[in-house]
Amino acid sequence: MSRVSVTYKDHVAHVTLTRGDKMNALDDAMIKALLSAGQEVAASDARAVVLSGEGKSFCAGLDMASFAKMAHMDPTEWLMTRSHEDANEMQELALIWRRVPVPVICAIQGVAYGGGLQIALGADIRVAHPEAKLAVMEMKWGIIPDMGGMVLLPRLVRSDVLRLLTYTARPIGAPQAADWGLVTQLSDDPLTEALAIAENIVGQSPSAIRAAKRLIEIAESQGRADVLMAESAEQVELIGKPDQMEVVMARMQGRKPEFK
Repeated sequence: MSRVSVTYKDHVAHVTLTRGDKMNALDDAMIKALLSAGQEVAASDARAVVLSGEGKSFCAGLDMASFAKMAHMDPTEWLMTRSHEDANEMQELALIWRRVPVPVICAIQGVAYGGGLQIALGADIRVAHPEAKLAVMEMKWGIIPDMGGMVLLPRLVRSDVLRLLTYTARPIGAPQAADWGLVTQLSDDPLTEALAIAENIVGQSPSAIRAAKRLIEIAESQGRADVLMAESAEQVELIGKPDQMEVVMARMQGRKPEFK
């Protein structure tokens, strides 16, 4: 049974978790399908990605069968192997959305718990329903967030907030999550809003959008000199090139730009 669907419309890739009857909980099949979906859209000509879950919730995290399976696995072999550049398979579930070269917008309804939250954090932008709940849930099961959460969370929230969320495993409402930086904005219809954001992005220069995502990643992780050099290098590759010239001409002619 399919766990994830990938469709394309108007330069937007729609990645949908399709295990709605199980709150899109992560099992082996879902993990493999999500990684495959991320790799597919990364290699596509999509200009934006909308990541969502069908049914009542975005993703409730690992399912119970997966926790039971842990008891029979060698955690060293499973987790210490770097199978995806600098990450293991589980970390790549979240980090792959940062590797996708175009913006990823995640729509959150219901719950985003544990691994589900970390997958959402991998997106560039998160739109949540006001009644959605989010939690760094791992401590509830005697483990720590290990799906890229400790790469992503410190970029978004203060240290004390990170510690509170991690130590307590306490779910918080989307309005509090927005105040703390976990959620970008609230919407009564997060999927529709995510699609609207994607449509806006698709109307921008494709090469500039990809350059901006690369540059932001450097800006969040590198020192001043590297960031300044990256700014200059990315700009050199944009100025006077076809996409940039089309933006200029379209603005001068009062029309929408058309990109090849």
